[in-house]
Amino acid sequence: MSMKLPFFKKKKPEPKEQSEFDTIPKHVAIIMDGNGRWAKKRGLPRIAGHKEGMDVVRDVVKTAVSFHIEILTLYAFSTENWKRPDSEVDYLLRLPKEFLHIYLPELIENNVRIETIGELELLPDHTKEAVHYAKEKTKDNDGLLLNFALNYGSRFEIMEAIRRIVADIDDNQLKLDSLDEKTFAAYLYTNGLSDPDLLIRTSGEKRLSNFLLWQAAYSEFWFTDVLWPDFSEEMFKDALHDYQQRKRRYGGV
Repeated sequence: MSMKLPFFKKKKPEPKEQSEFDTIPKHVAIIMDGNGRWAKKRGLPRIAGHKEGMDVVRDVVKTAVSFHIEILTLYAFSTENWKRPDSEVDYLLRLPKEFLHIYLPELIENNVRIETIGELELLPDHTKEAVHYAKEKTKDNDGLLLNFALNYGSRFEIMEAIRRIVADIDDNQLKLDSLDEKTFAAYLYTNGLSDPDLLIRTSGEKRLSNFLLWQAAYSEFWFTDVLWPDFSEEMFKDALHDYQQRKRRYGGV
């Protein structure tokens, strides 16, 4: 039997964290940006930044587990990432297999469930096989939902939802008069998931980059200039504490 890694040991939250536990976001989404720039600053190939960034996912999962966050959605590979050099794309699509090979036993032991959003069928077989295996092995876990956005693009997701809605209306499976926001959301990849309460982006960029455009309508945003490989557990805690200070009015007063 494999041993739990130290980063997954559950520690009792600090007093401040415990007293404000009810204001912890249920769903956190992260745009993990800056791996290539991190590598370039050090004279390293871009893939070195992606490798370092993979290890940071470990620390983020640790923090999410310790704070009892329900859903953590990570933007791992976008539909636009296919435009990058072939060698970089190949490495990016091998990272899920590498990450799961190393950490899946500990994820299972710590009750983490793996899920994905995006068009997985267009990914290489080795990526699909690794992801499907992890999802199957963790399907009965009911702790943190670790949700990887793989080959994901929000505009494509919305267009696909519209196509399916039109098809269901044509087949008399859906009445046009019954179409509302809740019904529309059920046609998205995230059907059944709550919208992200907090959306974090690293590297200093302040845009959504085609990520959860519908779902992030009322998300709180938290931006940092820190590149993803330098993003730490303490920075994640800073984002959570900042979220706790905000008042979410959803257009009200």
